[in-house]
Amino acid sequence: MPTKKELLSRPIQHLDLKQHNVVPLVDAMQSMAYSARDTARAANIYEMMLRDTDCGVILCLAGSLISAGLQKIFVDLVRNNMVDAIVSTGANIVDQDFFEALGFNHYIAGDEYKYGAGDAELRELMIDRIYDTFIDEEELRICDEVTHQITDSLAPRPYSSREFIREMGAYLAKNGKNPAAGGRDSIVLAAYEKNVPIFCPAFSDCSAGFGLVAHQHARRTSIPAKPVVSIDSAKDFYEITQLKIANPTTGLLMIGGGVPKNFAQDIVVAADVLGVEASMHKYAIQITVADARDGALSGSTLKEASSWGKVDLTYEQMVYSEATLALPLIAGYAFHKEAHAARKGKQWTNVLAPAAVSA
Repeated sequence: MPTKKELLSRPIQHLDLKQHNVVPLVDAMQSMAYSARDTARAANIYEMMLRDTDCGVILCLAGSLISAGLQKIFVDLVRNNMVDAIVSTGANIVDQDFFEALGFNHYIAGDEYKYGAGDAELRELMIDRIYDTFIDEEELRICDEVTHQITDSLAPRPYSSREFIREMGAYLAKNGKNPAAGGRDSIVLAAYEKNVPIFCPAFSDCSAGFGLVAHQHARRTSIPAKPVVSIDSAKDFYEITQLKIANPTTGLLMIGGGVPKNFAQDIVVAADVLGVEASMHKYAIQITVADARDGALSGSTLKEASSWGKVDLTYEQMVYSEATLALPLIAGYAFHKEAHAARKGKQWTNVLAPAAVSA
């Protein structure tokens, strides 16, 4: 059996969309059929979304995307004002992006592992598997402890996940976990520096949850008991709804489905509940391998979302593809066509907490 060092020897390399001009390829795909033409139309819609400078762009992330090599694409979208807010699973933001920002890696797993052979042996070595990638469980425990430390440093009160993740970005900046100090770039750091809010509506369902549990246990079992930090998911919903109210024209770029998809779509309805007649999302793209047959949200179509008053039908496109194939084409197309050239970041963190944002 290979050693742990041998198994964790080939780090995942994150794709750099700046190095690959896909415009001629995507343009050619417009004259094809099936998913090729759908992907090309989605790329055109994303280009339109960015050229519409009134539009606030919301990126939704579900599935194991950072571990798969897409981190740098998302960082570049943030840093080039191609994204104004992010709604994500906690795993992408904490277990994967923040984890790598701390200096750790995801690793390529051999083909012999990706269907389950050897999982018992991997457990003995404290190696966790995400399909065909590996992550070091011992390093992940360090990430858990850092989130515990961040939690302990905060005043005890309820926080939105957006507020907590901003503190994670501040931690990276203060502790030299950034390119200027020889560290790595990351989504959390880029969003902190660009005032792009990140929401994780199910925040405790990730590595951060362990840090929060450890914090609350220590505080609640101390004598006397002490007040705790908690995550308020309703505050998340309220905050992102405020962004929709402040910026009526919005577009969605959704990778996967699940909670991030529903959360971002629902802000139109939430605004209506608050007495504001908000327009449906003007633009919407979803990259997914799910379909509608089992009734799950991840596979429900954007046309179906229109029946709920969430997504306009004019500029919407489903792309039935695995994300590592379709996203580089869609994002790369808009990037190399310089669709973002006239865009300025919406600075939405300022809208939510102006006093907390440095100049």
